[in-house]
Amino acid sequence: MAKAIKKKDNTEQVLQSIVDGMLEKKAQHIVVLDLRKLNSTVADYFVICHGTSTTQVEAIARSVEEFTEKELNESPLHIEGVTNAQWILMDYFTVVVHIFEEKARSYYDLEELWADAAVLPVEERA
Repeated sequence: MAKAIKKKDNTEQVLQSIVDGMLEKKAQHIVVLDLRKLNSTVADYFVICHGTSTTQVEAIARSVEEFTEKELNESPLHIEGVTNAQWILMDYFTVVVHIFEEKARSYYDLEELWADAAVLPVEERA
């Protein structure tokens, strides 16, 4: 009988790399929502932040992608929203990244929608 191939779970490293990429481009109000104890979630974590312009939103998304690729050889399974850069979603399977333009973040208010999730602290750099 063939052995099952078990993929190493590097969710915590992916999570940290994503946050590092956001911090590199001065993302605003980074929030990590831990969804693991909630029923019927699409991922273990949501990482949410915003930029002050669509240019910054695009830069944050590129930085996240560069950090995860360089540090972990990980790429998102799917990216949406790059065209208008109001809300870019990056799917890393166990971690879903939401990068908003400031007004869009306020409008969609994902933190309120997922208010039952635990919020993990993120130390922002000065």
